Formats: sequence, structure tokens, C-alpha cells
Amino acid sequence: MGKKTIVQAINDALDYKLNKDENVLLFGEDIGPNGGVFRVTDGLQAKHGEDRVFDTPLAESGILGMSVGLATEGFRPVPEIQFLGFILEAMSPVVAQFSRMRYRMANTRSMPITVRAPYGGGVHTPELHSDSLEGILAQVPGMRIVIPSNPYDAKGLLISAIESNDPVIFLEHLKLYRSIKQDIPDEDYRVPLDKAAVTREGSDVTVIGYGLMISEALKAAKELEDEISVEVIDLRTIAPIDMDTVLASVKKTGRVVVTQEAQRQAGVTGQLMSEIGERAFMYLEAPISRVTAPDSVYPFGAAEADWLPNAKDIIKKVKEVYDF
Repeated sequence: MGKKTIVQAINDALDYKLNKDENVLLFGEDIGPNGGVFRVTDGLQAKHGEDRVFDTPLAESGILGMSVGLATEGFRPVPEIQFLGFILEAMSPVVAQFSRMRYRMANTRSMPITVRAPYGGGVHTPELHSDSLEGILAQVPGMRIVIPSNPYDAKGLLISAIESNDPVIFLEHLKLYRSIKQDIPDEDYRVPLDKAAVTREGSDVTVIGYGLMISEALKAAKELEDEISVEVIDLRTIAPIDMDTVLASVKKTGRVVVTQEAQRQAGVTGQLMSEIGERAFMYLEAPISRVTAPDSVYPFGAAEADWLPNAKDIIKKVKEVYDF
């Protein structure tokens, strides 16, 4: 047991699966000797060999296309897309291949592919490096979208994702990589997929989010604790959403704020609002409120602090629904 960052927790999970399953392969741009842009795979090629952990050309469509072929032959590919924005070059393998392969092959083939990709703002990256595209991916049926908000979940969720026989897009927030440390067991453990977590219990207002927004929601809940009791739900898996946990909280508090870092239009929070409205309308004491980035292109670094949603925005919305 030791305190580790998300980067270290993910490295532990990858190391464990490489040790335990000879069919697990890691590959992507600069993940070998360099250990990736953020050193997430640091030391893994030296330990497991260049046949198990290897660099690829700068060709996202090739990386994910090769993953489909490897999965059909019994391997468990864990490709890395260097930044989530670059997956736009490889949407054909995602949408037209591994997400529907089980259906296409009448359940005779599995696609145990775990695509890792960093995303998210707050670290002043160049254009396309910080975009939150999870809403686009969540609309594609046939695969899971998993987003950890802390080191403990990162290790346990990644082990579960690699062991899944269905494809998983595993997204890692850039700002969270080294900003949080937690006690992480040295041994292996699993955090279940498709299961949300109640990260803070409350009775007045439910705040639901994922990724970096969980840290911001917890800050907001702490600041409000003397006047409003805020329950915080971390979705962890945004496709499919664990509506049982969400609805149980909504029925308890009767007031809801949903939050995402991505732009407001067509995102995960919109889906959440729709589902809650259909399934728990009679339990609501106020309209569902939403905290997101504005509907504009992701700004250059000098402006991103004003563009990104934060704890102050969440506090404002929580007060609005509480006072409704």
C-alpha cells in the first residue's frame, strides 16, 4: 500500500495485466522506450519486452484497425491514442468495426480491446489536445466509455476493462494525472464497470458528474456543507450509465445538478437529464440544472480558465435548485 497518482495507478494496472495474461499487448505512439507523452507506460517495455509493448507509426486509424485484427485472433489489445482529439482520425474502426463486431458475427467473436486516451482541459495544451469528445463516443452502441476520477478507481477500472470481452474506451483526464494521490493496494483489485459511486452522501441536492468534475463537485459540496447537504455521484462509466444509483439519489434529494467539462450540446448531461425526467419526474422538487462548458470551440490556453466549468459554477446551480 502506498500513495500513488493516477499515472502510477494506471502503470500498475498495465504491469499487472502484462504479467498475468500473455495475450495483453500495449502499443501506440512513443509508448515504448519513452513511456508515452505522460510516462504512463514508463518502464513497461524494458520489463515485458518490445513484442508486448511497442511503438507504432503516427497513424491512429492503423493503431485501432490493427487492434481489431489482433482481437479476432485472441489477443487483448490495449492501444493508446496519444490524445483523445486524435481519435477523429480513427472513427471508422471505432464505429464501423469493433463496436458492432459481436453483433455482426452472431456472438461468435469478442472484441476485448481497451483504448486508452488522455483528454481534458486545465493544462494549457495546443489545439485538439484537451477536447472532451466522450459525448460523441457515448452515442455509439456496443462499447463502454469509462472515466476514472481518482487513482484507486483508475487501477481497478482499468484491470476490469482489460478483462472485459467487450470494447472499452478508457479516458484519463490530463489535469488529474498527477494532481491527486491516494493509497493504492500493491496487489490487484477490480472496480466494477457500469457502476456509479456515491463519493459523498447528502440529503438536499444531488450533483452528478465524472472525471475532473468530481473534484470540482466535492469542492463545491465542502464549501456548501454548512447550508446545503450535497450528494455527489461519480458515474465512472458514462456508457452505459448506472441509472439505478442515479435514480436512488434523485429520489432521496429531489433536486439535481448534472455537470460535465464538455460543451453543453448533445453531451452526457443531456442524456442524464432526459432519463431522470422520464423516470423520476414525480420525485423532483425543482427543474434539473446543468453545469457545462459553453457551446464553442475549445479556446486557446490563455482563455481556458474562463471557459472551463468549475466549483463556483456548481455552487451557483446548487443554490438555484435548492432555493427554487
